[in-house]
Amino acid sequence: MKPDVVFEGGNLAHDGALPGEPIDDLQILTTYFRPELRHFTTLGDTSAATAHAARMAGQILVARPGLWPETVRALIVHSAEWTPQMRARIDACNGAKGQMQALVRRYGYGVPDFGRALLSTVNDLTLIVEDQLQPFQREGSAAAKTRDMKLHRLPWPKEQLAALGAAQVELRATLSYFIEPNPGERGWTRRHRCASHGLRFRVKSATETVDEFRARINQAARDEEEGVPPGGGEDWLLGTFRDNGSVHSDFWSGSAADLAERDAIGVFPVGGWWKEKPYLERFDGAARYALIVTIRAPGSNVDIFTPVCTENLNTGVVVVKSAQDGA
Repeated sequence: MKPDVVFEGGNLAHDGALPGEPIDDLQILTTYFRPELRHFTTLGDTSAATAHAARMAGQILVARPGLWPETVRALIVHSAEWTPQMRARIDACNGAKGQMQALVRRYGYGVPDFGRALLSTVNDLTLIVEDQLQPFQREGSAAAKTRDMKLHRLPWPKEQLAALGAAQVELRATLSYFIEPNPGERGWTRRHRCASHGLRFRVKSATETVDEFRARINQAARDEEEGVPPGGGEDWLLGTFRDNGSVHSDFWSGSAADLAERDAIGVFPVGGWWKEKPYLERFDGAARYALIVTIRAPGSNVDIFTPVCTENLNTGVVVVKSAQDGA
């Protein structure tokens, strides 16, 4: 299992020869469960990190009580950034996807930040979509088939991005959903043995029409089912559409003029035991998901937040409040 994010869990002392050992000075201070004996103790490793993760999830829910659990998890992952040391290791891979994905299994998507999870600035725009689809269907005694895909036309600062021209901008997308595990199966000898379903996302390219984009999503769903390696055309940093988790986050960078035309994202299902085992009668289950998209124009003086925030939006998309307006 790979971590999705990295929270503080203390450190071990190491003398260069023997295995690392936890010592109080390097662990996390916490309260002791029997205060009549002593007030404090230390905690470390995943137990401490999990407590930090739970705290951040609670903070997000206090600030945005209507968010789905899928969205809370997505915001934690989406706010994470690699430390300079982590990023240096990622960059040293020189674009080799396999090597970078191996490092992501160690670092996850980096260290989360509560401020980044909830706020946008004028040159940093975050959009949130909460939606659901029915991944599969079955007619009579026929095999279950893929049913729904969703295409989201996003409120997009096209004019502002186009005005930046060749300036480099960044796009990040995070897709979060929960699966239903199959209690009747053990092991991982088959791709879809455990997960009820999977979801993936694709982003419209600058030169595609909406109909062409829809056709590409349908082809991508078929390729995923058949195990066909993904083709080129989308220069994403990680390309982690095929991992076994239920949260996917990736990064794109390019010119602002190019990004101005990438104003749609498609979400589509891939196989799972809901589809492969129709006799369990879960093939018509609905799957909720949260999709978070952030545009960053670092160093730019162009306001990409306000034009989107002030539009009359009937798209089901939440525009994250500007940091200038407070939390």
